[in-house]
Formats: sequence, C-alpha cells, structure tokens
Amino acid sequence: MGRLVFFSFLSIFSFLTTFSDVMIPQKQVMALPLSTDSRWIVDENGQRVKLACVNWVSHLEVMVAEGLSKQPMDGIAKRILSMGFNCVRLTWPVFLVTNDTLGSLTVRQSLQSHGLLESISGIQANNPSIIDLSLLDVYQAVVSSLGNNNVMVILDNHISKPGWCCSNFDGNGFFGDQYFDSDLWITGLTRMASMFNGVPNVVGMSLRNELRGPKQNVNDWYRYMQKGAEAVHSANPDVIVILSGLNYDKDLSFLRNRPVNLKFSGKIVFEVHWYGFTDGEAWKNGNSNQVCGRVVDNMMRVSGFLLDQGWPLFVSEFGVDQRGTNVNDNRYLGCFLSVAAELDLDWALWTLVGSYYLRQGVIGMNEYYGVLNWNWCEARNSTFLQQISALQSPFRGPGLSEVNQHKVIFHPSTGLCVSRKSMFEPLRLGRCTESEAWTYTSQKILSVKGTYFCLQADDLAKPAKLGIICTDSNSKWETISDSKMHFSSTASNGTTICLDVDSNNTIVTNTCKCLSKDNACDPESQWFKLVNSTRSSTMTKPLSRMNSILNFPAKDFHGSL
Repeated sequence: MGRLVFFSFLSIFSFLTTFSDVMIPQKQVMALPLSTDSRWIVDENGQRVKLACVNWVSHLEVMVAEGLSKQPMDGIAKRILSMGFNCVRLTWPVFLVTNDTLGSLTVRQSLQSHGLLESISGIQANNPSIIDLSLLDVYQAVVSSLGNNNVMVILDNHISKPGWCCSNFDGNGFFGDQYFDSDLWITGLTRMASMFNGVPNVVGMSLRNELRGPKQNVNDWYRYMQKGAEAVHSANPDVIVILSGLNYDKDLSFLRNRPVNLKFSGKIVFEVHWYGFTDGEAWKNGNSNQVCGRVVDNMMRVSGFLLDQGWPLFVSEFGVDQRGTNVNDNRYLGCFLSVAAELDLDWALWTLVGSYYLRQGVIGMNEYYGVLNWNWCEARNSTFLQQISALQSPFRGPGLSEVNQHKVIFHPSTGLCVSRKSMFEPLRLGRCTESEAWTYTSQKILSVKGTYFCLQADDLAKPAKLGIICTDSNSKWETISDSKMHFSSTASNGTTICLDVDSNNTIVTNTCKCLSKDNACDPESQWFKLVNSTRSSTMTKPLSRMNSILNFPAKDFHGSL
C-alpha cells in the first residue's frame, strides 16, 4: 500500500519541479567599497563579493590596453560582462606614472615609436576618440568604461619597465633589480592610488606581480611590501590591498608563522598564481590523480593555509591554452577547478587578450591563453566558459545564507553539477543553480538533503539511482585516489565501481579508471567534488515538499527510483 501511495505523488512532484525550473536567480547587488571579513571579501553591507575576474593587459611596451585596435572599448567591456566576469585585473607598469615623458605620450606617438601603423588605423576605426590622448588618460578611460558597465577593477602593478613579464633576469623581479627601485615603486603606487581615489569601481590594488629572481628574500619582502601597503592605504583607504608572494607568486609559506604588521586592517588580501606549467610537464608525464593530489597538497602548504588563518586568498592568475590541445593544461584544469570550487576561491583568469599590438618583438601575436579570439570579436572556446561559469558566483560566505548549508556534487571537466529534472528521469549533469542539495554522512552515504533518498549504485554501465534503503554497500560512497575525486561504491555483483558521466551527461557507474600509475589515462569524467553551499537550489524545495507530502518513515518504503 505504501508503494501505491508513493507513486501517486509522482505527478505532483513533476509539477513542482517544472515550476521551480522557471525561477530566475537574483543578480547580486554590491555596495562598494570592499573590505575583508576573515577569509572573505565583502561589500559595505557585509555581503560576500566573489571576485570572478579576467586579466586585461596594459603593461607592454605600447602601454595601451590591448585590443583597442580590434574592437570599441565599450564593446570589450560589455563582452567581459556578458562572459560572466564581474572584475578586471588591469595591469600597469611603474614607468607609466613615474616617467613623465612616457606617461604623456599619446597613443598615436606610442604606436608610431614601435612601427605599429596597422594598430593606429585600427584604433582610429574602433576608438577614434583616444588616438591623441595621453597614455595615462587612456588608462583612465578604460577604467571608466569598465565602471560604466558595472565591472570592478583591480589595478595590478605588473612590472616597472614596460614589457613582457617575466624572467629571473629581466631587471624587474625584486627590489633592487635594475629597473625595480623601491622608492620609485612606492611613488608609482601612491600616484596610482591617488589618481583613482573616489573612483568607485576601482576596488583593489595589487602591489606587485610575481616577485622573483636571485635577490628575492623574506626580510626584504616584509620591509617593502608592508611599506607599499601602507602607502596605498594612506593614498586611497577604500581599496583592498593585495600582496603577492615569492617565487613567481607561488610561495606565501613564510606568512604561516610571521604575519604582516600593518597599521590598518580589514583591507588585506593575498594573491597566488597557479598554472599547469607551474609544475613543469608533471601533468603530461604523470598520472593525473597522483599529480593532482601532490600539487594540491603543496598548494595548501605554501598558500592555501592562509584561508584557515582568516585571510582572503585571490588566485590572481590561472589559465590554459584555449585551443584545448595542450595535454598538460587540460589535465591541470580539472584539478584546479575542483579546488577553486571546494574552497570557493576568488580568482582572475589569464587572459582576456586575444592578440597583442606587440609582444616580445612580434606584431599581432596571437594569445592562445586568451578567452577572446585574435580579432577580439568572440569567445575562443565556449566550452571553457561553461566550465568556469559555476565558479563565477559564490557558493557561500557572509550574507549568503539563502538556505542551510548543503553540498552540491560538482563535475569539474564540464563545470556542471548533479541534478534531477523529475522523478521519471535519471540523475544528470545540469547547471549548478539547478543542482540537488546533498548531505554526506560519516557513514559515507550521499543523501538528497531533507528527503529519504540516497544515491545508490546499480550495475556496471547503468545509471546511478536514488533509493530509500540506505544501509547496503551500494549506498556507501568512498572518495578514493590521490585526487580524492573518485566516488567508489559496490555494484550488486560485488564489483567496485565509480561514479561516471556518459555521453548524454547521465550519471552512471563504471569501472574505476586511472587511479594510479597509468600516465596516458584520462580520469576526468569520473572526477566529482563535493562543494559546500548555502545558495539556493531550484531543486531543493520540490524534493523537500515531496518528502513532507509523503511523511512516511523510511522503513515503509522498499526499493529505489
């Protein structure tokens, strides 16, 4: 009798689910300026603001934001917003604001000095109003255009002498290098902070990109970075102040036992860079699970620990070859995205740039890490944008208690989450805003929050299912492999199997793959990450409603869905 009652409510549940699918999430409204609350960046009302940024290069020899010869400035700003980014990390060289001869050059003069006649024509066609403005005026115009389109800006001091970054011996690496005079750097930071004081969309300043080279040392780091932070805050107390580490911004480990000592608080953020090539070709040459586990452990040791100490950590550069042909990058990306989701990190993608006016002596160089194509007219890789889309909104943080904390099951290689459209359909990948809300118990049971239903394995190559008898071995899901992203259970015949995704994005169970040793194997379809979330899910209420409608103890039901 219980089962008959159960199935009589399927149509009710289907209606509730369909109704929930048309719910539109509200756009986050920020009250600037920003500050920090423990490990979170928050607005003036104390609400979490997640930085989902893209890097826009403006520090090369020309000292003009790239792409303005390809597309109108306002069009680029609108494109940034349409791709889901809320922020730009806009780079600048010290000499732009400390060398009056350079800073007062017009765009036309700067381009002419490098023989870039085609770029002059392009800017005259796409942005004619800036061609005879000074380089500093154009930098300010870019910031203004981003502000007009509700895009926040972080001013990133990328380098001192304009040019491509970075190497150990380019004279720009550390305090005391040929082009890195500490007093001139402080002057540049102060002038830039003062210039944008009162400009509301300038929310942060990054003191210096990728400190590096043979002169780098911890004592000078504290001496000068603290001095730079105080200078910026004094000139512009509204902005958050972002401090980079050593060794190309990979190492902040020295902060574990020696925190910064500053006269102000509530404005400090630390930044770290993390690429596939950060670890050489380890991803290409090693087993992805083992490399991911090792790299993540190291990241937490040298920078991630700051989150536990109550500091925000901003991954101000990550990125991949957008062509999708770089094995090292492809394997790294799934691991990175899983960590970025699990820790709900703030981040900035490298890079917006589709092509450069001039880079390393090459005119019009194509930037394959660029999210835009060579002409800056469309996305280079729409699949990549889907992968990062779930991470462009916060999962949790101050002021985001839309629902009680739960878990979503995130699939890094697609950027989607496990969801269910109706009781008649199997579990599939879908937008994370439509995800089921899950709990994961100490008994290793994954249950739909607020219901009797738990995730169960069936047989090999069969869809995973929801059931109500959650004590058998097929209802227990262990995280295995060094990556901790394989969820393993036991099939009805006793075989060990793992969650997987088929070609239709249906959640299935298959033989666990690539757990160790095999360097050629790709495990990413079987990579899933449990992510804590307090943001509302369009699937939470229908399942909870069904549970309350039924209102029977679990022992009254036998079977699965």
